[in-house]
This record gives sequence, C-alpha cells and structure tokens, in this order.
Amino acid sequence: MNINNARLIGAIAISAALCAGGLLVYQSSYAGNPPAVKLDHKALPLFNNPPAAIGQTGAVGGPNFSSIVKRFGPTVVHINVRGETVSTGGGPDLSQVPPQLRDSPFFQFFQQFQNQTPRQVPTEGLGSGFIISSDGLVLTNAHVVKGAKSVTVTLTDHRSYKARVLGSDAKTDIAVLKIDARNLPTVRIGDPSKLEPGDWVLAIGSPYGFYNTVTAGIVSAKSRALPDDSMVPFIQTDVAVNPGNSGGPLFNTQGDVVGINSQIFTQTGAFEGLSFAIPINVAEKVARQLIEHGHVEHARLGIAVQTVTQQLANSFGLQTPRGALVAQVNEGSPAARAGLKAGDIILSVNGQPVNDSSDLPMMIGLMRPGQKVELGVWSNHHESRLGATLGGFNDNSIVADAGHGAAGHGLGLQVRPLNATERSQAQVSGGLLVQGVSGAAETAGVQPGDILLAIDGKPVQSIAQVRAILKGAGNTVALLIQRGNNRIFVPVDIG
Repeated sequence: MNINNARLIGAIAISAALCAGGLLVYQSSYAGNPPAVKLDHKALPLFNNPPAAIGQTGAVGGPNFSSIVKRFGPTVVHINVRGETVSTGGGPDLSQVPPQLRDSPFFQFFQQFQNQTPRQVPTEGLGSGFIISSDGLVLTNAHVVKGAKSVTVTLTDHRSYKARVLGSDAKTDIAVLKIDARNLPTVRIGDPSKLEPGDWVLAIGSPYGFYNTVTAGIVSAKSRALPDDSMVPFIQTDVAVNPGNSGGPLFNTQGDVVGINSQIFTQTGAFEGLSFAIPINVAEKVARQLIEHGHVEHARLGIAVQTVTQQLANSFGLQTPRGALVAQVNEGSPAARAGLKAGDIILSVNGQPVNDSSDLPMMIGLMRPGQKVELGVWSNHHESRLGATLGGFNDNSIVADAGHGAAGHGLGLQVRPLNATERSQAQVSGGLLVQGVSGAAETAGVQPGDILLAIDGKPVQSIAQVRAILKGAGNTVALLIQRGNNRIFVPVDIG
C-alpha cells in the first residue's frame, strides 16, 4: 500500500467537536463497514508477565528507550483488515427539482444515475496490537477490527497469521484476537495509577503502515473524559500517534504497558500534539470478559448527571463544588429503586470519591450488572449512604446486538420501544426505534432513526419479540423499515 492510499484509509470516524473547528478522531483504519467476523468464545490464559525488569538509561534531554524497544518491540504486531462495504454508486439528489422541470432533457439525463444496483466494494484497513499471552492472544482497539471480514496479524519477524476475533467492546474500544502460534514474546502489564503528568512514555505501532515505528513523549494529563467515551478515563499524552497506531501499546520507562493508544484530537486527521490512550487496567478487565464470554456487560444506574459548579454547590449547601449532580432518574431504574432523586449529588461510590460528574460513568460502567454498591449522597444539606444494585444496559432500554441468541445470529441493531409522542409523530401503532446499527444490519443499509415495524412479516413492539423471531429465523431476514414517510423491506443476511 503506498502512502497516499494509506492516508485515504486513515482516521475517518469523527467522534465529537472538542473546541472551535477541532475534531476528536478515532484512528480507525476503515473506509466502510464490512460484515462482522464470527466471534470465538473459547476461554484462554491471559496476561503473562515476564519477570525480567528493564532498566532505564538516563540521557541528556530525556531517557534512552532503546533497551525497552529491543526487549518488547517484538511483542507489537501489525494488523491488516479486509472487508466489504455496500455501494450504490451515489448520484445527484433530484428530490428538490421543481415538478415543472422534470420533463426536461437534463432531468432525464441525471435520472439515469439514480437507483443503481447495490454492489459490494472491497475495503482494507490497518492498525496495531500487542501480544498478551505466549499462545497467541493479541490486544487491540475494537474500531480497528470493526466489521472485519478477515484479519491478518504480522509479527516483527514477518510471520503472518490469520486471526480470529474472540470479542470486541465498542463502549471501551477494546478487542481481543487469537492467532495460532506458540512461544511468542509477551508484554509486561504495568500500573497506570502510578503515572504522573510529566512522566515519559513511548508508543510502538504502524502509523500509515510503517511497521514498528517508535515515538515518545510525556503524560499530559490523566482521567480525561471524552465525548461518547464516558466509560474510559483516558491517559492524555503528547506522543505522536497517527492512523495505524491504533491498538498499539503505550509503555512507561520501566518497559511496562500502561495503555492502548486509541484516539487523537485533530483538525487535519493527523497528529497535532494530543493523543489519548486507554489505561491498561481498564483494558484488562474488558479483555477477561471478552475471552471468557465473547462480550462485555456494563453496569448502569439509570440517571443523567451534570457538573456541580460553585453556584450549584452553594444552592445545595455543599461547601466545595464536587460530585455528580443527578439531573434525571429513569423510572424503574436501579437508581430509582435505591431512592435517588433529582437534585441529589453523588459524592462517592464504594468509598471512592466522585470528584467530577465525568468520574461517575467511568466508575459505574466498568462494574458488572447485579453488583451492589454503596453511594455517598449529598441530599437535603447533609450526606447519607444509599445501597444500590446495578442494572445492565439491556434493562428496559437498549438491546445491544439484539440478534445474538442460541442460534448465533447477529442482527446488529440497538433498538428501544417508541414512546407515545414518537408513535404519534410517525403515525404508527407499534415498532421499535433504531438507535444504533452495526454488523449485518449496517451492511444492509439500516440507519439510526429508522423504525423497525416487522421481521419476516411479524410485527414487533418489544425487544422480547425481536429475540423470539430471530431465534427461529433462517440465514436471511426481511426487515420492514419506516424511514420518514416511506416504508421499505430490507433483506439482512444474518447467517
């Protein structure tokens, strides 16, 4: 792949605007959304930690990382991903052409470009990863392998292996791969909590396809909350990270992996001095669930929170602005059952302080559904303790990958029942609102905002109905979708 092509398939997934004109961009290697790899849920050993220590050699102007690179460079792998995406060839939008002009030769000329037959277009992407067990477990980012049809892992000695995706978790952007190899070198897992702003760190990866590129910098900040990634307390660094670095390790000066390079803040799509890594302790918790179960369960309280400003602290009788102010409590949620109400301020979870509203989703989201927690709550001008049993994200709200059942089908839809207002606006008596799309449904063209009315001619009004229909479905299902004022059948291959 030449450099121009590599640039074209670089960071394309825009996550959020962080400042005027700025974009937070995933280092995804994709130009499209090809079908998903079948998950393998076999449990495997995890996170071997070689006992040998790596010494740091001091140098004027910064540390010497050469011993770390020699020791652990071979644990870093290059990941190549192939897939397919659906293309209809595009064409001009003729919907705004006035009726009186539709008989003109120009309208008829452009009309031939409409309604072209969908076709599968090959896509290719790249990323990085690192070996966490000698028998071939590789850790990387979920967005690196999202929708992959085939994944190839290449070692530093140029050996290549076809990889299986054991599981991936979009909420934390973690994925685990497995290659059929033995006696591989492995990384040593460190403790990100010991990092301090100003500490030296280095990254190894494949930016733009340049294998085993080493870059270094310092920790700029810790526990950064980023838009749409509220569960991850990111490590911010100024280490140069570019498309292709995603999924590669972030080392400390002892040679321990402390993070996984995941995102950059950029206005151009390339590195501009702000990069973000997922702490390795977060990745380890997620990876264990992926290896054991093939998926990850995240806990929820069922509340909306906001930052406590000095003015709000004053109004609630709190001496200093801290904690997470509860703005809304979902009916029937774990928070409602625990007695939380709007206006309460959550100060701690199991004794750990909640310093800012962004801390709470990170703390709760990385726990397991069913886990009991003790909340320190400021209410009515005094602090009290409340016990809560955490729920899951599937509870009465969203179904993630609703099609995953005993038959192994994966529809790839996140849906919820329509409320009365939405039913009235859409002029439907039932149906489910599509809130997220991935995998087979995304490939077929289903979009967020669509209303799912029926599957294989059977009307759906609840998540349970979707699961029941898919359990007995064949390799292909027909979804009746309402998009705006139009209804269409969308065939989805879920085999």
